[in-house]
Amino acid sequence: MRILHTSDWHLGKTLEGHDRHDEQVGFCDNLIDIVEENQVDLVLVAGDIYDSYNPPSSAETLFYRTIERLAKGGKRPVFIIAGNHDNPDRLESVKPLVEGLGITILGYPKSQARRGSYRGFSIEEAQPGFTKLAIGGQKINIISLPYPNEKRLNDAFEEVGEINEMQETYTKRIGRIFKDLEDHYRDDEINIALSHIFVVGSAISDSERRIELGGSLLVEKTDLPARSQYTALGHIHKPQRISKEYRAFYSGSPIQYSKNERSSSKSVYLVDLEPGQEPDVNQVLLDNYRPICLFRAKNIDQAMEICEERSGHDIFAYFEIETKDSIDLEAIRKMKKLMKNIIEIKPILKGSQDLVKREIVDISKASISQYFLDFYREENGGMDPRQDLIDLFNKLISKEDVDYETN
Repeated sequence: MRILHTSDWHLGKTLEGHDRHDEQVGFCDNLIDIVEENQVDLVLVAGDIYDSYNPPSSAETLFYRTIERLAKGGKRPVFIIAGNHDNPDRLESVKPLVEGLGITILGYPKSQARRGSYRGFSIEEAQPGFTKLAIGGQKINIISLPYPNEKRLNDAFEEVGEINEMQETYTKRIGRIFKDLEDHYRDDEINIALSHIFVVGSAISDSERRIELGGSLLVEKTDLPARSQYTALGHIHKPQRISKEYRAFYSGSPIQYSKNERSSSKSVYLVDLEPGQEPDVNQVLLDNYRPICLFRAKNIDQAMEICEERSGHDIFAYFEIETKDSIDLEAIRKMKKLMKNIIEIKPILKGSQDLVKREIVDISKASISQYFLDFYREENGGMDPRQDLIDLFNKLISKEDVDYETN
């Protein structure tokens, strides 16, 4: 049995306002080629299909066309769960249209597939969090946990009886859910798990919006499903094996979505599985559709030379330019005329610790504001806060800074 594991497509995502749809189309085409060339039996998509609760129509169209191509008219099962960026209801709204092709989309912790026979496989059992597939002569058991924030866990598992169970930590509740679902595993069949969670010890980048404020939504490795032959995870953008003992992997995002991912190779995982055996996991590197580059220049003249040399290159560019003064607008216009897709031109001011300190404070405030927006959306079903609430929050941050400087 050959499985392809991918996640964190973030369709509709931009880079500071610069469109990335062409890159996302390139990835989807790349993915289809990999699946066909490697004769993949089952495709797993571990959440964050979209970048927002309300994705643009172009992103939704790309998603539907891609999963339809992957499914090949019901010849290949495609199994998809929601991530923290996805609107579970919106993601599941197309189930009546895609289930006839054998495409499974699960938005909530207790969502379930639909039983049925298709051209190349069948779904023999379908319960909340558990699906049994028959592909060729093999049976494969999938336990699934779409992004489980605390509200979704409370809504889904209301049958908790004892007060000590209600007071379990988040990670222990996740561990108990996995353990209960593992009862569906069979030693003579293939057993895998699929989830969108943040496991302790994961190497992250700044393109993952930190929803786990205070660490409350972190999952310990020891609470991952112990009997799973392969656990396919989404949420972290750097591909990595997060646990050897629990055979758990993050496939990572398929595109470099931030400046500090510019040196990271992007990939999907091909996994060969047999009942009772360790997985044979192979990383397949993806094309870099439009590289992100950081250029450090000792002066504005050197920056201009870089722009002239790279004028025809299809890249996203960040500049850090050493200077004793601010960079004039005419120089900025000239650079942007020479090189398209310049994201940022950042002056590195020599000999001014006050300016450096002020810059650090500004970055910190921006981060706190983003945390607030992410947290509010997460707790309110993806809705944005009212502008007056945002203004009040920013006012409070500014007041904190004034009080700090005064003291």
